[in-house]
Amino acid sequence: MIDVLVVDDDFRVAEINAKYVGKVPGFRVAARAHSAAQALAAVERGRIDLVLLDHYLPDRTGLDLVHRMREQGHGTDVIMITAAGDVATVQQAMRLGALHYLVKPFTFAALRTRLDSYAALRRTVDRVGGRGLTGQEQVDRIFGALRTSPAPSAPGLPSGHSEPTTDLICGVLHHAGQPLSAHEVAARTGLSRSTAQRYLRHLEQAGRLRLSLKYGDTGRPEHRYAWVAP
Repeated sequence: MIDVLVVDDDFRVAEINAKYVGKVPGFRVAARAHSAAQALAAVERGRIDLVLLDHYLPDRTGLDLVHRMREQGHGTDVIMITAAGDVATVQQAMRLGALHYLVKPFTFAALRTRLDSYAALRRTVDRVGGRGLTGQEQVDRIFGALRTSPAPSAPGLPSGHSEPTTDLICGVLHHAGQPLSAHEVAARTGLSRSTAQRYLRHLEQAGRLRLSLKYGDTGRPEHRYAWVAP
């Protein structure tokens, strides 16, 4: 089994990511952390193979944490999972040895693709190292194990939509007991507001949600969505 440390300052997002990891064969969540200090302590305790790391943490950035880990001699593998999509952060992650970089919001299929390629990398390194092989062909095998292909959308969903995210939003609305706005859905799921709005519009058009309008002092109505029992 590959032991994973899930690091995210948002408890709900960390829980969702941990559940995703638990669905992938060969992986298990060894610990969760919500700050860089907690994450470093977990790594120092040992038995962590892979860190799924958010960049925006309350005490220091995720990349600062990776730099500290490397200074202390911890070679634990890292996959960045963060909303930080700027080129400078991506480049720094590459220089510090991050094996993959996944931008939020992401789908379960996208995470599973990265985890599967990471597992393939470990198998390849073990196989090549066990035989004592060297040369360009073996090097190409190791680097090739990290290649990923874009995951297709689930059948019946529009392009760019995923089944896990759809299920997450439906679950939130099903248990809410009252209509929610896109802002409230985004807060409860950890998604961006624009992503929540996109999924809510599709679900309402598909008849899975009921749309109502709430008028406030500004005169501009707020769209609110409620679960429709099948």
